[in-house]
Amino acid sequence: MTPGQGGRVSRATDTAMRGEDPAGPPPAADGQRVLRLALLGDGESPHLLKWARALTQQPGMELWAASSRGFMPGFEPLLAPARRLALGSRPAAGGGNAAVLRHLPRLARWLRQVQPDWVHAHYLTSHGTLAWLARDLLGAPGRLVGSAWGSDILVTPERGWLWRRLTRQVLRRCTLTTSDSRVMAERMRGLGAAEVMVFPFGLESMPPPPPAKDPDLCFANRGLEVLYAPSRVLEVFSAIVAAQPEARLVVANDGSLRAAMQSQAESMGLAPRVRFVGRLDADAQAAWYQRATWYLSLPSSDSVAVSVLEAMAHGMLPLLSDLPANRELVRDGVNGLLVGAHQRPDPQALHALARRAPAIGEENRAWVASHALFGPAVQRFVERLRDLSLA
Repeated sequence: MTPGQGGRVSRATDTAMRGEDPAGPPPAADGQRVLRLALLGDGESPHLLKWARALTQQPGMELWAASSRGFMPGFEPLLAPARRLALGSRPAAGGGNAAVLRHLPRLARWLRQVQPDWVHAHYLTSHGTLAWLARDLLGAPGRLVGSAWGSDILVTPERGWLWRRLTRQVLRRCTLTTSDSRVMAERMRGLGAAEVMVFPFGLESMPPPPPAKDPDLCFANRGLEVLYAPSRVLEVFSAIVAAQPEARLVVANDGSLRAAMQSQAESMGLAPRVRFVGRLDADAQAAWYQRATWYLSLPSSDSVAVSVLEAMAHGMLPLLSDLPANRELVRDGVNGLLVGAHQRPDPQALHALARRAPAIGEENRAWVASHALFGPAVQRFVERLRDLSLA
């Protein structure tokens, strides 16, 4: 019997459908029972897929997943169709969507069939709300764990009292939450979160050391939307051009402000130096990380961004917004620069970094290898879930 047909799906039935050993997933190394965890998030996001990959590598973990939309192809080798639920909604990026909430009864039925130990919601003001209501209103099983992604904590609660109250309600119902920065964790505690684990949403593995880099090449790949301030990217790049007359910028990704950014580059006389390459796959993006020396990320609000960690892992020099989370990664003038909202990088500081670029690149790579690999962090997360399961 599969989800949607009624009744709980037993471990033996689920594995038999896939031709696996009916004994189910291998037990944890210490002999503890298997943990059954249901991911709840956007299955079309590479971030949720990354969590799924990491969790399936943990001993004694039985993973299921429900998506507010569909699933990326990368889920197929990880989870059989019987372990996935696609709700098929089209939520807006801001979270707290009525389109998602319409699927609440269906999600609750699925959770009653799966009987998870934990429901792990990603992006708190949409999927966290869905998990909370499924449990508290419709009696779905599973204790709640929530992972904040950034704007759900740093932006959404500031929209008004209703959003703030919603965020508080979700956080207070989570036994455990995760944050990718200390500053966001403090905000979560202030909103009512009890226990918060802090670890970067880091890399799954380290890339190879970069070859000789182009000292004049800059790379930016945040979304071309208001939050990521693409106009600031061009302003900061113009300061680099003043210090390095041969500087060039590659702009990856896309968004509603692409045309405006292209027009701005024209008006600033930068168009011959700026190349727009659109959305890239992982290999193409890695190739630009490997070649470029400077990485530009200037959003108005941010937690610890995966793209910044990727750039540092490729030996790049980050030029970032002067935000609290970025101060957890960059010591201004030492391994990168922090640029205030209405400031331009100091030419002398740029020259000083450029002279030490290879050494700084090695230092940034070493820091990521020691502090920002995802697998070890997820292992600690699962160990904590086991401890809490015994409480």
